[in-house]
Amino acid sequence: MVLRRAVTRECPKKLASLIDLVNLPTPLRNFSGQSQMSHLSFFISVWSYIKQHNLQDVNNKNIVKCDEKLKGILLGKPQVELAELPALVKLHFPKVS
Repeated sequence: MVLRRAVTRECPKKLASLIDLVNLPTPLRNFSGQSQMSHLSFFISVWSYIKQHNLQDVNNKNIVKCDEKLKGILLGKPQVELAELPALVKLHFPKVS
């Protein structure tokens, strides 16, 4: 609880960029089926999609094998490391100044 207040006070723009609703670009709309979503909600939906469709590599859980739907939002890459996933999703959302 204390940490949450500190984050809110110190960087409200960063927090707002994660939770504010934005109009999604077409590739993200096709993926989520919604026209508006927050950055955080969209990332959670991507992660849920990966888990539901068993897209993690069996031998290395840090690798996600992209199907056609996921390639549409992850720059057409056939596989992605989990560490790069947030950055690839972030590319589709507007920067907060």
